[in-house]
Amino acid sequence: MTTDIPTAAPPHTLAGRIGKIAFLVVAALMVVAVAAAFFVVWTIQRSFPQTAGELQVDGLQAQVTVQRDALGVPTITADSSHDLFYAQGFVHAQDRFFEMDFRRHVTSGRVSEMFGESQAATDMFLRTLGWRDVAEQEVEALDETSLSYYQAYADGVNAYLAENDGAEASLEYAVLGMQNPDYEIEPWEPADSVAWLKAMAWDLRTNIEDETERAMLVAETGDTATPDGSLALLEQLYPAYPFDENPVIVPRISTVPPLETDAATASFTDPADDAGIQNAVTTIEWAEADTVIEAASMLLGDAGEGIGSNSWVVSGELTESGMPLLANDPHLGAALPSVWYQVQLRCSTVSEECPFDVGGFSFSGMPGVVIGHNDRVAWGFTNLTTDVADLYVEKVDGDEYWRDGALEPLDVREETIKVADGDDIDLTIRSTVHGPIISGLTDDFTAIADGEVWADGTGLSQGETDAAAGMSGEYAVSLRWTALDPGTTARALFTLNTARDFDGFRKAASLFDVPAQNLIYADVDGNIGYQAPGRLPIRGAGDGWLPQPGWDSAYDWTDYIPFDELPVSYNPSSGYIVTANNAIVTDDYDHFLSRDWDYGYRAARIAHLIERKAAAGPLTAADLRDIQNDNEMWIGKKLATVMGDVEVDGKGPQEAVALLRTWDAQSNADSPAAAYANVLWSNLVLNLFANREEPLPYGGQGRLFTVVDALLDDPSDALWTNEQIDVSGMEEMLALSAEQAYHELVSLQGTAASRWNWGGLHAITLTNETFGSSGIAPIEMLFNRGPYPVGGGASVVNATGWMIGESYATTTVPSMRMVIDLADFDASSWNHLTGASGHTFHPHYVDQTENWAAGIQTVWAYTPDAVDEATVDTLVLSPKK
Repeated sequence: MTTDIPTAAPPHTLAGRIGKIAFLVVAALMVVAVAAAFFVVWTIQRSFPQTAGELQVDGLQAQVTVQRDALGVPTITADSSHDLFYAQGFVHAQDRFFEMDFRRHVTSGRVSEMFGESQAATDMFLRTLGWRDVAEQEVEALDETSLSYYQAYADGVNAYLAENDGAEASLEYAVLGMQNPDYEIEPWEPADSVAWLKAMAWDLRTNIEDETERAMLVAETGDTATPDGSLALLEQLYPAYPFDENPVIVPRISTVPPLETDAATASFTDPADDAGIQNAVTTIEWAEADTVIEAASMLLGDAGEGIGSNSWVVSGELTESGMPLLANDPHLGAALPSVWYQVQLRCSTVSEECPFDVGGFSFSGMPGVVIGHNDRVAWGFTNLTTDVADLYVEKVDGDEYWRDGALEPLDVREETIKVADGDDIDLTIRSTVHGPIISGLTDDFTAIADGEVWADGTGLSQGETDAAAGMSGEYAVSLRWTALDPGTTARALFTLNTARDFDGFRKAASLFDVPAQNLIYADVDGNIGYQAPGRLPIRGAGDGWLPQPGWDSAYDWTDYIPFDELPVSYNPSSGYIVTANNAIVTDDYDHFLSRDWDYGYRAARIAHLIERKAAAGPLTAADLRDIQNDNEMWIGKKLATVMGDVEVDGKGPQEAVALLRTWDAQSNADSPAAAYANVLWSNLVLNLFANREEPLPYGGQGRLFTVVDALLDDPSDALWTNEQIDVSGMEEMLALSAEQAYHELVSLQGTAASRWNWGGLHAITLTNETFGSSGIAPIEMLFNRGPYPVGGGASVVNATGWMIGESYATTTVPSMRMVIDLADFDASSWNHLTGASGHTFHPHYVDQTENWAAGIQTVWAYTPDAVDEATVDTLVLSPKK
């Protein structure tokens, strides 16, 4: 018996030819894929920095040692201040140069030179604000020593660039080269460093949007004044700080010796005399951005929910060691790489010429340490949230504007926006005595400037409106902001880094003007303290809560608060100081500071936990770390109580509401109850304020906690009725919101309530600040990471902010966390959002993220022996022979 066995087709047959072709195609594709993979890997890794061995560089005076630990954090030791900052510039450039390059293009309004016409709108807005011009003026005003530090830093950056260009500096340049092959890296300059302070001021700006929102609310709703002059709906939606419930930072101002300071520019300068500041508005159409505020925020950070910070310091009277503990976690927009770069700067012999022995968190692109400690003192920052920016309504007639009954010439200048692979854009820039005219840039600013809208009651008295009506021309809106004046923060950081006691710390605070920060303090002698910083305006007739008439100089800023009259606290009897963007002082303080504080829920919770833990026994650094990770949702507790009396329809919604009865109010990542509570909160807010025929503002969850808390105590309030969604009364509103929350959560995480979790809803995807949002999936995959599930929430101590009405995803974060132990600096701890490296796929790109999400901190090696023990790589930088 025989069996027919098929044989392969001869090569000359069609099937054979197809098979051969297919094999060759597959083989070719494999070769291409392998070659592409090799090219990508080689391109990616060629920019990874050398961190061990020796490098010879031009410009050093002597050898510098750079020791890196297991997370890539460098300790730089040098014989002179020049070499120290030179090496810091070199190391920053090694790890983060593309980030630095991008930032300087943003702050100088030159992003179009990198990415083309799509960024022209943002460039026009930022060029209008003139940050780079202000930074150059600040550099010119620096003392000789401070300028030498900035120059040494720039020289170090440029030494790195001399040997690393294009893709050798960072993978992003290889990607950029596909779109913009003619792009060339420019040398670094001191003004490139200083200008970043303006970007941080933008990220931490306080009430520009709130002021605009309030003006529009009054105009759109026709809110009328009560007999005492207040606006009823406005006062309800923007209530006063709850002084009776939540703490102030300085309940009693300490008496301290007057400070001798040379902070000359912190004294008031009339903007009319400051011809060097060029602020303005463009007269051409913007084509690419919905609003300039939105466009700038995409690049610089949005001052949305969650921007703020926590910091607190505890006296040795309350601690196990008998020495102070200091904690800080600044809340900023999520960024990849993180805005922070941890570094230690050490003079081999501390002397008058080389006085630095400091460790902490720096900004890549800037010399020195922003937050941290030296061998004697530690410090932390939170956003001051004082009102340092005002909108003015101007009356403009051609190239002139009205001022105290007379026409004054506008300041006008011309600039050119250069566009990669496109035509140059000419820009006409104008400003008044107050600053840039910004109406015409967004719909809101334009509406405020509209005469009819303004006259409908957005803040002007009838007499002021009548006076404006008698002036020729059109309305416009200008911006007065401390960040647009030359300041002294560029010098303050070095003063802070070398402070030896509270007087030295306060001197640094007197120079620290933009961005305005709460500064907390502790020292190895056991003292703790707080100081408000150096430049807070004194206003004339208005308080800046709403836009004010620019044609009347009575509403101008008249001065800055003298430094010795600013709030200060030194060794308070409570034994601790908490700052969480809450009110600094009570309303009986001699000067107006703000009406737009954070509402104090984080501050109250931190103070409560400090007192509760201290009552149970002496505090430790571990206790402070636990407080930083506290996830209690204050409004969640209130909702859980109220919902016990609300009847909801359906088995599923009833079971969901039942979750709240045993919930501990902790918005932990793995909590089903936290997932439901936050979705319920979101639906309730949207039903109360957004889903109306005329929507009401609802941004800012801390403010909403206060507003909704008052509503829950007043079932008769008219806001509980919403005809748009057919709801009448508080119980109906709560029931509908609870049922909607259930169905929304089912659509997101399924019907099994036991599998619901807040961390999945609230996860963070780390997005690279440039190519991470390119819209090209393979490129985004190269640079972005995540999502990572996280706990916490808005107005929670673990402040992972999210935007109601948009997404539950985390958008703002504790950008770093640190706990400094003054009894033993080596027992201190820290972490931050991403990692030391800005190079995608580098081992230190996101190696801290999982620990950050879990709230796990790393021991902070500071003393030479501890640093030596932690060192895994040592690089010696030597003068080129």
